[in-house]
Amino acid sequence: MPRSPSIDTKYWPHKKYFEVYHRSMENPEGFWAEEAYKLPWFKTWDKVLDWKPPFARWFVGGQLNASYICVDQHVKTWRKSKVAIYWEGEPGDTRVLSYSTLHREVNRFASVLKNIGIKRGDKVALYLPMIPELPIFMLACGRIGAVHTVIFSGFSAQALADRINDIGAKILITADGSFRRGKLLNLKEIADETVKFTPTIKKVLVVKRTGSGVSMKEGRDLWLDDLLGEAEAHVPPEPMESTDPLYILYTSGTTGKPKGIVHSTGGYLVYNHAAYKWVFDIKEESVYWCTADVGWVTGHSSIVYAPLSHGAAIVMYEGAPDYPGIDRWWDIIEKYGVTIFYTSPTAIRLFMKYGADWLKKYNLSTLELLGSVGEAINPEAWLWYYRNIGEERCPIVDTWWQTETGGIMISATPGIEQLPLKPGSTGLPLPGIEAMVVDENGEPSLTSEKGYLVINKPWPGMLLTIYGNPERYAEAYWRKFPGQFYTGDYATKDSDGYFWVLGRADEVLKVAGHRIGTIELENAAISHPAVAEAAVVGKTDPVKGETIVTFAILREGFEASPTLEQEIKKHYRRVIGPVAIPEEVYFVNRLPKTRSGKIMRRVLKAVASDTDIGDVTTLEDEASVEEVRKAYEELKKGL
Repeated sequence: MPRSPSIDTKYWPHKKYFEVYHRSMENPEGFWAEEAYKLPWFKTWDKVLDWKPPFARWFVGGQLNASYICVDQHVKTWRKSKVAIYWEGEPGDTRVLSYSTLHREVNRFASVLKNIGIKRGDKVALYLPMIPELPIFMLACGRIGAVHTVIFSGFSAQALADRINDIGAKILITADGSFRRGKLLNLKEIADETVKFTPTIKKVLVVKRTGSGVSMKEGRDLWLDDLLGEAEAHVPPEPMESTDPLYILYTSGTTGKPKGIVHSTGGYLVYNHAAYKWVFDIKEESVYWCTADVGWVTGHSSIVYAPLSHGAAIVMYEGAPDYPGIDRWWDIIEKYGVTIFYTSPTAIRLFMKYGADWLKKYNLSTLELLGSVGEAINPEAWLWYYRNIGEERCPIVDTWWQTETGGIMISATPGIEQLPLKPGSTGLPLPGIEAMVVDENGEPSLTSEKGYLVINKPWPGMLLTIYGNPERYAEAYWRKFPGQFYTGDYATKDSDGYFWVLGRADEVLKVAGHRIGTIELENAAISHPAVAEAAVVGKTDPVKGETIVTFAILREGFEASPTLEQEIKKHYRRVIGPVAIPEEVYFVNRLPKTRSGKIMRRVLKAVASDTDIGDVTTLEDEASVEEVRKAYEELKKGL
């Protein structure tokens, strides 16, 4: 199978980026060894890469510890007094943890785990809100060699039980509750329901967050505060093999059983330490805020392991982005002097809806770099972000990566060299990443022709396997294009070598024989001046196979009307073509989203198809479903 390079040098006179990239392609093992030496190892490796396709093991024979890298190495320097975490709760309560405080707490939490019987190799399930105890427990697990799985605190008891049972976790760590949009969420109650169906759970460890009354089962349930009094002040970090699992994180795929993605210790840490320097250009004085939830891979890499390995100061926030007002995030940026801000296009489009005047009362001058993650960012949102948040002085790094990749794969790289930016493009592959766009036969696609995004070579951050199912790992990622990692995303590559990610290949509508990606349709809607945000789903049609249904949120100053609906349909025709004209357009004030900001398209599809909407326990705001349903019913009445 032909293998064309990711970067064609004739397009790039920019020497620094290309020199680094070229070196990584010419001698990948030597290149990654150089990056690995930037971290402290207890024992260096015998072999950089053991590649038995499709299984890769990095830095074989090397020993290190995630907790040591993220905490201990810093407390041996002046950073011991530096802020590690600025934390803000939704009600306005705050905590500030220095690296020395973080070190103390990680050791105490590690001692608690050991004292209740957790040992190297055991699985620990973390079901916690966005509070400092979550990263502390992650690091405590890493310290003693336990494997953690963080389960998003918006998941239901059934989803929680499925993940616990898959890995056979011995302990569940949760909180009495959390705050979200002014409401108290009882996590302990969900945990109690869960453990009825999880026979491997021996103990439930509970963190006090809200102070609300919860039931505690004697002999099983334990308060963290009660155990900390007996905790030792120091627990030696366990020397872990580089190829040992650090964590297991479940993908929330659209179909089938969630996949337990297993990430290694050494390769994952080396890759993320390098990637976050290249992408975010982290400096000693940086104050870094990634708005993701730690329950997703973005939170693992972008809140915990990468920035803390650099000794950065990070911001954590517990609540919703627009509670109690639309300005909550921007108040936090001003308050803590955030310099690097990393968020999702969904969040940016939420703020676009309200215009930009409300931003003027905040001083955002500390911002130096903006980032985007989670999905492809449409050019309109990119430009709004650049002009109104970055005030036309902050570059935007639009990052592409996945749970499976472990870290950022394609992005601008200000930490190496600031290359020209293109609104809507993710940019160029990071050093060491040989990305391609291929057709159905695995042949390189033509310039600007849509195809499948694949990765040709192994990289240190890649997953080890799918937990308990190596055959599924091989089938899901390596069989479609033998010898290439199949990402499941559509993309194009332009004449400059820039990648443009077009969304999931399985999020495609088939309209009268034409395959059209939902993200392409949503971007077309958002490019209309009246539309702030849009979600597109398909509705079964006996003639066309599927018809297009668009749910649109309007910008301030625009009102829903039949005339506007027709204008938007004509806009689709102009932007994409006649095949893309929606059958129905619904105007709503909000869309059903998870607490991580993902639009729940299956809920919209169920409403449009008059079918059962199913489980909505992960919704941020269940009232959004009723609003969508009401808009649907009104349109059907001809209103």
